[in-house]
Amino acid sequence: MGRKWNNIKEKKASKDANTSRVYAKFGVEIYVAAKKGEPDPESNRALKVVLERAKTYNVPKAIIDRAMEKAKGSGDENYVELRYEGFGPNGSMIIVDALTNNVNRTAPEVRSAFNKNGGNMGVSGSVSYMFDPTAVFGVEGKTSEEVMDLLLEADLDVRDILEEDDAVIVYAEPDQFHAVQEAFKAAGVTEFTVSELTMLAQNFVSLPADSQTQFEKLIDALEDLEDVQQVYHNVEFEE
Repeated sequence: MGRKWNNIKEKKASKDANTSRVYAKFGVEIYVAAKKGEPDPESNRALKVVLERAKTYNVPKAIIDRAMEKAKGSGDENYVELRYEGFGPNGSMIIVDALTNNVNRTAPEVRSAFNKNGGNMGVSGSVSYMFDPTAVFGVEGKTSEEVMDLLLEADLDVRDILEEDDAVIVYAEPDQFHAVQEAFKAAGVTEFTVSELTMLAQNFVSLPADSQTQFEKLIDALEDLEDVQQVYHNVEFEE
């Protein structure tokens, strides 16, 4: 199982900290999730997951409220979920998830980002078989033993529990997301450093310095695209 989740998340969070890009993407994701079901996180699990993620990225309440009101009101934009797969330098693997209201725009933009930055797009399934859908939680202020105890008390058997830097990271099955979350909250844990449904690489790889620089440019180019919501990969960034 891939490691250094915190390092990767912190690098992305730092890059996005002074921009509105990440907030705009969350606005679209919240709108789409709310339109799929009831605009109430207590009855709409997909929406609840998105809102929990937004919380860990410090998305302003005004952005969330605007997306929710749009979903409740006259918003009639139709978004399509798309997944692209491809390769970066040295055979590194990348998955790109998009939400778009213009399918004819998205694929050419994603392909161009790959081609201009040392990568190439693959066919559907060429990469995703090396990734596992995973629920990931990160908490601070507890030991791995304490986390294990509270999950066992809730009768939850998760994939893995690790101490990474100053946090405890829990890797669980995607359908355990809400159960794990509720187990933490029952134990008084309401703040998470990570709260994600993600695609986790089965094995991470390191790149030479020059290839890592090129790879980071590729990831930046993909994340800069308006329609791209998530980019997953199997590269372990070196500090």
